[in-house]
Amino acid sequence: MKFKPQLRLGLRTKVILISSFLLLLPWLGYKYVWEMEKLLRQGQEQTLIGTTRAVATALNERPNLFNLQASFLKSVEKGKDLYAYDLQNPIKLDGKLSDWHDYDNQMVNYGRDYVQFSRRPYSASNNINFKHMVGKYQGYLYAVFEVNDKSPIMRRKNSTRVDRSDHLIIAMTSPNGEFRRYVISPYESGWVNAFHITEPTDDNQDSATSYNTSMIDPASLVAASDIQGFWQNTESGYNLELRIPLTMLGNKLGFAFYDINNSRNRIIDTIIGTSNTSHLNRLGTVLVPSPEIDKILKGMGHNSSRISVIDRHQRILAQTGDIQDSDGVWSSSVKYSEDDDSWWSVFEQNVLHPLYYKFLISAPQQFIDSQQDAANLEGVHISQALQGRGYSQWRLSEDKKAMILAAAYPIWLDNNVMGAVVAEESTNGIQTLRNRALEKLFNIILAIMAIGTITLFLFASNISSRIRQLRDEAEQAIDSQGRIQKAISPAKGSDEIADLSRSLASMVGRLGQYNHYLENLSSRLSHELRTPVAVVRSSIENLSMHNQDEDSQRYIARAQDGIHRLSTILSSMTEATRIEQSLQGAEKERFPLNELVTGCMHGYQMAFPEQKFNVRVPETNVMIEGAPDYLAQLLDKLIANAEDFSDNESEIEVSLSSETIQAQTYASIIVSNHGPLLPDNMTDQLLNSMISIRTQDKQNKPHLGLGLFIARLITEYHNGTIMLRNRADNKGVEVIVTLPLDTSDK
Repeated sequence: MKFKPQLRLGLRTKVILISSFLLLLPWLGYKYVWEMEKLLRQGQEQTLIGTTRAVATALNERPNLFNLQASFLKSVEKGKDLYAYDLQNPIKLDGKLSDWHDYDNQMVNYGRDYVQFSRRPYSASNNINFKHMVGKYQGYLYAVFEVNDKSPIMRRKNSTRVDRSDHLIIAMTSPNGEFRRYVISPYESGWVNAFHITEPTDDNQDSATSYNTSMIDPASLVAASDIQGFWQNTESGYNLELRIPLTMLGNKLGFAFYDINNSRNRIIDTIIGTSNTSHLNRLGTVLVPSPEIDKILKGMGHNSSRISVIDRHQRILAQTGDIQDSDGVWSSSVKYSEDDDSWWSVFEQNVLHPLYYKFLISAPQQFIDSQQDAANLEGVHISQALQGRGYSQWRLSEDKKAMILAAAYPIWLDNNVMGAVVAEESTNGIQTLRNRALEKLFNIILAIMAIGTITLFLFASNISSRIRQLRDEAEQAIDSQGRIQKAISPAKGSDEIADLSRSLASMVGRLGQYNHYLENLSSRLSHELRTPVAVVRSSIENLSMHNQDEDSQRYIARAQDGIHRLSTILSSMTEATRIEQSLQGAEKERFPLNELVTGCMHGYQMAFPEQKFNVRVPETNVMIEGAPDYLAQLLDKLIANAEDFSDNESEIEVSLSSETIQAQTYASIIVSNHGPLLPDNMTDQLLNSMISIRTQDKQNKPHLGLGLFIARLITEYHNGTIMLRNRADNKGVEVIVTLPLDTSDK
């Protein structure tokens, strides 16, 4: 039977998984904000369609708004049918054209396709051509002409003939439909005024014939001071700026330049213009944005959007609002409180928001709108509206920095679509609202993270400090030899760490009781065994006093030897306890340690006559504060241990030296012998009680492993250290005892 392996997750892994799920909360909040933005865009779309419907309803069935705007034309011809752009600033008539630079894209080039008459084949490099546009500002129609003419011919001074030089013919209809013609023919660069040509024209005359044969009678000229302008000669020709009162203008307008290249015969060489200015029915139309519709739009109060009214030829009749500032219905919700100067607001504005907008949030940007100054509007929404259906469309700006929502709704007149209302808004308002929501979301996330971090830090610090305290108590409770020195204080809390502390305290208490029992076991056994040992010894001695046979004497001798060994064992068991107790009341004195070592070594030579010793002791006094008897006993244990483990005929090396470490002088006693090496991981254990590694051939007398233990007790009493290690040549073992010396002058 096979068992499938089970996936076991550790506590740390579980905590990480649970913490990872918590990270979903800010992500869900982030996604929620983006979903809300989609809903807001849908709401903006419905609101904008409702706006166009409301404006279109206000313009429905009002023919007077469209009759005078050439809205009934079946088609519009570019260049011939003019559109007066709504100028943002007044035009200074100086011939420099600096005021028209913002409208370069609206300029129309007039060349070969707009030639009305030419005596020879037309060439753009040799014949006249010009750039032109018209605009409206506060009751005036402004016109600009940038003319390229290699040889401009000016009117002679004091000459009354205006048709024998380069001149401009202006043809228009008055507001009541009357056909009027004006001429401008200057003497030189400078301020110019038009002359009204009062003689009638023949509408049935061929245009080419009229250009060749017609002459302007000076008697028919009447000064028209209302039409003003400035003529400025240039290196490539001349510039002309005009200003015409809108009160003089109907719905038709045309301009034509008569070019003369020969200054002798002064015959017209080329005529080029927007339309034929000699006939009423050949004039182009002019569309001036309707002030009446503009008033209606401004009265609707929808300045937060750009609203345009177009005719059925998609030409703009009126327009209000700026799409760059179009926040839609959110305009009142996207502004910060300017009076909030609290520390949090300052910190948020100067620290948090720059970080958000650099890494997490995209701020609304100024964008390029291709339809800002357009004469007509295009798009699917407009074509749908002109077919009688309301429609909305999303599009990117020309530089793809913003989304623009455009909605269109038809304007009806007698069941016919006469135009449409077009409303446009950018998503800057919704984007700003989204950014505000994201800012608040990120602020809350940062606050939660900060509070959580501080809370977890304090919680972790509390846990770690309690764990460190418990660790320190555990380390201090048991010394390096495993003896219980200090009890662990049980915690009073109810959590797991307090429970662990109480368990460890109870465990250390039980271990202390057991260690105390073990420490007193030897003395108790020794005390309890001495009486029966004495009884056995006396009985054996009594038996030995009677005459016994040889076998009985041999058994009695063995019994006496066993009793002697048992007595030795009992003495050894109590020796360590006696020394530990006697050290507590021992008194220290100042004496030369070198003399003590030398004297002891003389005694060892006599005690072990067959053992060789190599002693190195300095001749100068090595003064120490200690107990001489116990230090002599320390040397006894070290020499006895070295003699037991020495190889035959090898010498025991004993050296005494002193050295200074960090302003403290120490004496070092080294006892080294040739013999077996120390087992691995047994160096520290040999200094404990009842530990021995003697082989069977060394067991000629009882050993309980107390010699080095007693040496450690004496060393620690003198604030020294004892260490066992193998010799550098790996031929034996050496014991190093380091004792602090008394360097005071007493």
